[in-house]
Amino acid sequence: MASDEPKAKKPKLSEEEEEKKEKKEKKTESPTKETPAKLSPNSLFGMGNPLLDISAVVDKDFLDKYSLKPNDQILAEDKHKALFAELVKKFKVEYHAGGATQNSIKIAQWMIQEPHNIGTFFGCIGKDKFGEILKKKAEEAHIDAHYYEQEEEPTGSCAACITGDNRSLVANLAAANCYKKEKHLDLEENWKLVEKAKVYYIAGFFLTVSLESILKVAKHASENNKLFCLNLSAPFICQFFKDNLMQVMPYVDVLFGNETEAGTFADEQDFETKDIKEIAKKAQALPKVNTKRQRIVVLTQGKDETVIAQSDKVDTYPVLTIDPKDIVDTNGAGDAFVGGFLSELVQEKSLDKCVKAAHYAANVIIRRAGCTFPEKPDFN
Repeated sequence: MASDEPKAKKPKLSEEEEEKKEKKEKKTESPTKETPAKLSPNSLFGMGNPLLDISAVVDKDFLDKYSLKPNDQILAEDKHKALFAELVKKFKVEYHAGGATQNSIKIAQWMIQEPHNIGTFFGCIGKDKFGEILKKKAEEAHIDAHYYEQEEEPTGSCAACITGDNRSLVANLAAANCYKKEKHLDLEENWKLVEKAKVYYIAGFFLTVSLESILKVAKHASENNKLFCLNLSAPFICQFFKDNLMQVMPYVDVLFGNETEAGTFADEQDFETKDIKEIAKKAQALPKVNTKRQRIVVLTQGKDETVIAQSDKVDTYPVLTIDPKDIVDTNGAGDAFVGGFLSELVQEKSLDKCVKAAHYAANVIIRRAGCTFPEKPDFN
């Protein structure tokens, strides 16, 4: 049917302009591989303990001075207070934005590449030099970090003291322990960022810091049928913070953990089984508030297959094989696994694709020192 509008009003485009117009239309019609249609900034939300990772190659004398074992993970005590400043002063150091949840958000962004700032991150830091470096490093990783800044405690840090193939990790949580719901999460501009997200992830470590913040986010996710993910994180969380953990559990849509954490969780919950598949099944069946979504339980076992329980079935997924001599550092493997998983989950991909991405990310990270990665992933 001919238009009533006079033709003269529509200027004729040159061939070149027609071509440009066509290309532009194509671009808006079909999203490119790099920028999936569903992805917009702040789609993924993480809240946890931000730590500035400080790594350096040290000597045996340095380890001895602070009574450190060559391959260990400990929390800083009073005798370790001077260690961080001395590490920076004496050795050539590298800085990275760290802490379990922030690592996973960072990996998810790396897997996605574009657009930037897919992940929002909340946590507490100090108003100090380490805090400034951490802000810069988070920005470089394209994370939209909104830290609660306070002056009582210094920014949390994790020293990675490297000797040969070994890494001795000393974490000083400091400011990370000081997060306050009413001073940060409840602020209107911050809560708006929470509301923008469709997938939420919090590592169990944060249960020791601000249970009320986790519950506020978890309830929001549940009431709005969004995905809330939690990690068991460590055996001591399942044991000594069991009450906090079980207050959050009814809101958990995706539960992550490794075989050691799962074993402790099963003991504490009186599951009366050591079988990883049975544990996954029983954890999956725990009471849940949002009945529109079935809980998914994802349990990793290092080099052994990953176990996933959903509805009434348990599936296993073999991990990618790797020559033991190519393994440099397994410390970031768990965070990387979750980051890979979240990168597909936030794009509403299938569970199979989520696990595939998780295995890929973990495989890349264990070939490198610390939770670091090449410029671009080789995953599709």
